[in-house]
Amino acid sequence: MIKKFHNRLRSFTATFRIRAFRTAVSSLEAAPQFALLGILSGFLTGAIIILFRVLIESSLEFLLPQGSESFELLPALERFLLPISGSLVLAAGFALLKAEDRGVGVTHVLERLHRHQGYMSFKNLLVQFFGGAIALISGQTGGREGPAIHLGAATSSLLGQLLKLPNNSIRVLIGCGSAAAIGASFNTPIAGVIFSMEVIVMEYTIAGFMPVILAAVTGTLIVQQFFGNDPVFDVPGVGLNSYWELPWVVIEGIVIAFLAAALIRIMMLSNRNAPKTFGLRLVLAGLVTASIGFLIPQILGIGYDSVDQALTGSIPLLMLVMICLAKIISTGANLGLGMPIGLIGPTLFIGAMAGGSFWQLAAFANQNVADPAFYVLLGMGAMMGAALQAPLAALMALLELTQNPEIVLPAMLCIVVASITASHGFGVRSIFTTQATLHGINLDRNPLSITLNRASVESLMSKQFARSGPTIEPSAVRALLQAEPVWILVEPEDQNRFLLRAADLREALKLNDMTPIDLREIPAERKDAARITWQATLDEAFDIISETGVQSLYVVRITAPLLEQPVGILLPEDIERYYRN
Repeated sequence: MIKKFHNRLRSFTATFRIRAFRTAVSSLEAAPQFALLGILSGFLTGAIIILFRVLIESSLEFLLPQGSESFELLPALERFLLPISGSLVLAAGFALLKAEDRGVGVTHVLERLHRHQGYMSFKNLLVQFFGGAIALISGQTGGREGPAIHLGAATSSLLGQLLKLPNNSIRVLIGCGSAAAIGASFNTPIAGVIFSMEVIVMEYTIAGFMPVILAAVTGTLIVQQFFGNDPVFDVPGVGLNSYWELPWVVIEGIVIAFLAAALIRIMMLSNRNAPKTFGLRLVLAGLVTASIGFLIPQILGIGYDSVDQALTGSIPLLMLVMICLAKIISTGANLGLGMPIGLIGPTLFIGAMAGGSFWQLAAFANQNVADPAFYVLLGMGAMMGAALQAPLAALMALLELTQNPEIVLPAMLCIVVASITASHGFGVRSIFTTQATLHGINLDRNPLSITLNRASVESLMSKQFARSGPTIEPSAVRALLQAEPVWILVEPEDQNRFLLRAADLREALKLNDMTPIDLREIPAERKDAARITWQATLDEAFDIISETGVQSLYVVRITAPLLEQPVGILLPEDIERYYRN
């Protein structure tokens, strides 16, 4: 029994050798290997987010009079010049970059995932790190969560590229990095997991959940070691006073949907009327922020200090309305003009201001309504759910931020009403999808593509093949057939490669065992073959077959620069069988 256990342990550990590891993660069935990748992804994401936050917060502590949120205490001229100065620095930096190196934020992550199998570059990571830091330090109206998602996804993608993993596993790593980033940013690992599945990966699978969960937990724990585990907002215990308040909850959801639609429409309008020169866009965005921030300084930066005040009901109604509308205009303009900021933080801010305003109006009509924090929290969750079209992620974020199960029922109602009203009543899509559409990126996916992206060609390819030139001597045929291959990959020098059944070659040998055999002439079933790398997903293989019309693929592994080795055969029926099963 001990010997049997020892043998199983040796077999298990052998799967973690790099070549075996790569083969294992070509399918989502490799739970232990993906668990390890999830932990590594969470650790690296947590580390880079710590560096990002330290850079921002230490700079703001130096620049601002009373901590990293005290933009309101700056003299009027300074708070006007600060966003403009930041936008000028960003414009000068981005002017030196190629167009493909300017991609940042969640939309860039989605574009790389849908068009490039999750391959992200180190250069874009640096652009997001320093560009996002400069934007937030200079008081641009945005959040750090969008940059954090990019940083987490890019770090995880680079990990997969460094290990030369198959493309399906790099896609999983993108989900891991995104979940870890959200979990670490808000101390909400569950919301990070749901956000990753609902917004980034756009699918739910049991196998895909495990590494993403581990990444979110690991990333959150790493960041907590440096910044503590205190919640982002100081939330008192709140709940529904009476079921007679539910109509107010529904009305708040409708109002929030209108604000979410307004934010998205302003972003679209800003993008369509923006200057063609990217540097001018950034300068214009800085000017918009500076002008509005000069009059209403609460919109500058992340603004979580104002959210805390709204939770206690200490901001007057008129000021709440002004801050809310100013934040919508400035954030929409910044997003449309391409400022490298996040938008999850602003949606929470806008929702908080709107919720605080709604509470004051509801309290005027009915003195028995719940505390202001109740409506503020509902506004935050509803705005996030409606703008992102991610109701479950918004609900889980609220639950983890408040650690109060009593808010779940009214939050579900308010978030769903807001999400449905925004999408069907006002006709807006997710703000990320809208951003992608403005950049000419189609994020729509069909079930076939989703399924085939879960596995790489290595997980299905047949290794029962042999290679041959177009003409072969009978003695060489006998040697070739001794290994009992199923297929012969024929490799003419001046023609496309094709597959030949080994059984057909065996029959030809019976008819002619004296003179050279021309594999292009013997009676046989031949399949045109196209090349594909071992890292490619089954979806990539399906696209090649559809576009070229070939009947087979030969899988190659690049062993050295400009040197590749065929390692397997993949047929369309193999892909069909996988999809059906």
